[in-house]
Parts: sequence; structure tokens; C-alpha cells
Amino acid sequence: MRRFLDRLYDAAAGLAAVCLASIAVVMLAQAAMREFGYPFRGADDIVAWLCAASAFLALGHTFRRGELVRVGIVIDHLPPRVRRPVGIGALFIAVAFVAYMAYGVLRFVYESWAFKEVAQGLIEIPIWIPQMSFVLGVLVLLVAVVDEFIVMVGGGKPAFEAAEEDRRARKDFSESL
Repeated sequence: MRRFLDRLYDAAAGLAAVCLASIAVVMLAQAAMREFGYPFRGADDIVAWLCAASAFLALGHTFRRGELVRVGIVIDHLPPRVRRPVGIGALFIAVAFVAYMAYGVLRFVYESWAFKEVAQGLIEIPIWIPQMSFVLGVLVLLVAVVDEFIVMVGGGKPAFEAAEEDRRARKDFSESL
């Protein structure tokens, strides 16, 4: 199961990276076409959708690497015997919040599909298609938060703590700048 989950997080991060690279390709194509006198209609819409997709698809992977803003700044200053229960409580709240967010996102995109909503930009496509990256990203984040919650309740060390300790061991303090 661990291998499957790690591959899921990596695949979502890989898709986010592809979206970032695609932004560069679209922008370069737009600039080149402008030089030859041809407009690239809808490039702004495509870039906006890719930008949103890259942000949301990377959430689960980023969370597991300890790169998202967390309550660690508070928890690290607590006495050792209190840290774990407070961390579990914080993760429980995160699970509830992200689960509610996933519900809201799914409902939002379903309504876009049900009402046959079309993008308002130059490219007229059903808006639920680019919105699916939002759904996938939030669902992967939900899986990641539940995964870490289960690990922590089971007495294990969450991946974000291990990643943080690894960075400190390598004397990489770039995240605290």
C-alpha cells in the first residue's frame, strides 16, 4: 500500500510539473506566433488552467515533503510529551477540513457538468474539464492527509517530519528563510 500511495503522490507531482512545462511551451509559442503576426487565441485561458492545475496537483506531494505551511512552528515549541497528541489533533482537523473541501469541490465541478457550463474565455469548452485538476489535486491531498494521520495515530513518524529532519541533518535551512 505504501508503494502505491507514494507512486500516487509522485504521479500527481509529475503531472503538476508537466503543467508547469506546458505553461512555458504555450507562452513561448504565443510569443513566437506574435512575432510572425499570428495571434494565439486562448493562450491566456490555457495558461490560467495549467497554472491552477500545477498548483492543485502538487498539494499532496508537497504536504508529504513538509513544504506546506503547517503548525510545526507552534508544535516544535511544546514539551515533547504534548507534541504528539497536539500533532494528531492538528492532523485530525486537517483531515476534516480537506474532506469538506473535497466535498465542496466535487459538488462544484458536478454542478458545472450538470448545468453544461462553458468556459467564458476565448476557448469554449465545458469548464468541468479544466476543473478536474482541482478535483484530482484536492483528492490526492485528502489521501495524503489521511495517510499521515493514520501513520501518526499508529505511532509512526509522518513523512513531513522525516523530510524536515532530513533537511536539518543536511544543514538545509532554506525553508526557514
